[in-house]
Amino acid sequence: MTASEKFRIGIDVGGTFTDLVFTGDRGALYTRKVPTTPDNYGRGITEGISQLMQMQAIGPDRIEAVIHATTVATNTILEIRGAKAGLITTKGFRDVLEFRRLRIPEMYTLTFKRPEPLVPRNLRFELDERLGADGRVIAPLQMAEIDALAERLTAAGVESVAICLINSYANKSHEVAVAERLAEKMPEGTFITYSADLLPEIREYERTSTTVINAYLGPVLKRYFESLVTELKGIGIHAPVQVMKSDGGVMSVTQAAMKPAYIVESGPSAGVIGAADLAKTADLPDLITLDMGGTTAKAAMVEGGQVAKTSDYEVGAGINLSSRLVMGGGHALKLPVIDISEIGAGGGSIVGFDGAGVMTVGPQSAGAAPGPVAYDAGGEDPTLTDAMIMLGYINPDYLVGGELKLNKPKAQAVLQGQVADRVGKSLTETCHGIFQVAAGTMVRAVKAVSTYRGRDPRDFTLFAMGGNGPVLATEIATTLEMTRVVVPLNPGVFSAYGLLRTPIQHELAQSFIGILGDAGDDGMDRIFADLEKRLRDLMAEEGCNPDTVRIARFADLRYYGQAHELTVPVALGADGTSDRAQMREAFSAEHEATYGHRTDEAPVQSVNLRVVGTVAMEAEADIDLKSALTPPEVASRSREVYFGAAHGTCQTPILRRSDLGAAPRSGPMIVEEYDTTCVVPPEWTATLDIHGNIILTAQEDAE
Repeated sequence: MTASEKFRIGIDVGGTFTDLVFTGDRGALYTRKVPTTPDNYGRGITEGISQLMQMQAIGPDRIEAVIHATTVATNTILEIRGAKAGLITTKGFRDVLEFRRLRIPEMYTLTFKRPEPLVPRNLRFELDERLGADGRVIAPLQMAEIDALAERLTAAGVESVAICLINSYANKSHEVAVAERLAEKMPEGTFITYSADLLPEIREYERTSTTVINAYLGPVLKRYFESLVTELKGIGIHAPVQVMKSDGGVMSVTQAAMKPAYIVESGPSAGVIGAADLAKTADLPDLITLDMGGTTAKAAMVEGGQVAKTSDYEVGAGINLSSRLVMGGGHALKLPVIDISEIGAGGGSIVGFDGAGVMTVGPQSAGAAPGPVAYDAGGEDPTLTDAMIMLGYINPDYLVGGELKLNKPKAQAVLQGQVADRVGKSLTETCHGIFQVAAGTMVRAVKAVSTYRGRDPRDFTLFAMGGNGPVLATEIATTLEMTRVVVPLNPGVFSAYGLLRTPIQHELAQSFIGILGDAGDDGMDRIFADLEKRLRDLMAEEGCNPDTVRIARFADLRYYGQAHELTVPVALGADGTSDRAQMREAFSAEHEATYGHRTDEAPVQSVNLRVVGTVAMEAEADIDLKSALTPPEVASRSREVYFGAAHGTCQTPILRRSDLGAAPRSGPMIVEEYDTTCVVPPEWTATLDIHGNIILTAQEDAE
């Protein structure tokens, strides 16, 4: 590192740890894990940044950008602590949030209950106005009616208002007029959002729900971001702050405060983007990512180097399995989201028993406070981390580089008394059972983004990251018959690193209902042109150079008569218009890959048109591998590790990443690092590629 080297900071706030990554424009790479501070996330962030700047002698004037992934939006909905919001809609649509869609995620659970609407009925109001599906005004707005609603909303003490009028996707004039009038009549600072600005697409429930989510989050996220920027300035950092979006791009903190619905899945997306970026350089085009931390495990798919995305998503259901088969338990969020399957299984997952006496691991978690029993911070419930310590997978003296000492005897006593004695097995067998139950739960997450999408996981490489992902990766891969696992550099903070490889990106959409090839579908290109102009204007507001913005077209298509769409890229024909033949073939190919069949007879119908603008990342200096692979200050050694009934307890060498080389080294072994532990069981081999990634290969396949 030189005194003139400039840095960008990636910040990923998790349920247990806050991860920080500094990358320099000359190849320097520094990482830090600090405990998350749920009472004030900004405090943990600034404390960690200050520690790392002090350790590496980096002045605040050398920080060029801060990129942040946050779970604040998700947690606000899950914990039901958003703003007091009101909803204005068209007469007759007051109860759309109650009716929802006829989807039942737990068919045979008689006690299943959906979360209550984010806006209660007494704060949902109607306007006697009407637009036709073609955007024609049927019943005009009455300003006096809007003024009366402004008084009622103000008297109710709402902080924000969502506006969603019927058919506004075809004509936004009524919504714009309502928003402008409310801004004049209501107290200054009231957060006002309308659907035509956020989601101008068909489907009244999804559009209303998405707009309400934005209103519910707006004041909370605005306060959070203002506080974060203030705290960063307090330690001398005045660099621009950007925020990770759910679709894998980044936006300015100003835009994120205006449209927080776009960042609901901000936290889990960064690691997937980092994996996709690495896939391009390491010749790994097809990946299934596994990101496991202290609270949850997330899986996603990178196919052909491209990240899979979806706009069918729900929040507030506790856990997302990213499948239409289990939707209906949360609030619809119809915005682009990386197709992530998330389950409650992490290092802090609590071990318990259900009503039938069957052992469970999660979804309840000990979190950052009090944490697992071994953290010796007041935790009394046994967790997966406690079990992995007893199996020998985790070194109780070297978590987070030895900064967090673990109380192994205390974990042993709790596991024995609360779990092993109850199941009637030895402590070692019981802990391995806990490990297998947790891995089995994670297998569901992997299947949700692969098998349930018509993909065979055996055709993919498992990409393991997070503090606990590399511990369980080979167990999960073996269950799914996957034969290769990749563990990147700094896997425990890889999501924070992924933030620094994320481009500025925005997406705009507009509904367009039409049959491909029919007369009148030339309107498609007019809408695409309008969307592209609006997108360029938006990105110019973000400070993007127009010459660096790349725009791609996409369309949501379906066979005529179907209820759901698939999104496919749209190419331009020789005449400069959207190539209808290419669109049809791309859709039919994706339909066959997803559902197993296609037809060339049925007409193909467009539903929504999309444009995505991306600012290409500048070439980054190669990471200094010599620095990145510097061994920790602990001597290589061995310890007893249990690998299941087939192999029993083995005296296992403990290595550092730098001890590995290009020649395959057979397991068992454990690779200990500052931010994670990589478990290599018998019948697997490990090598180190030229990029510093650990490549694990099933033994029979390695030969």
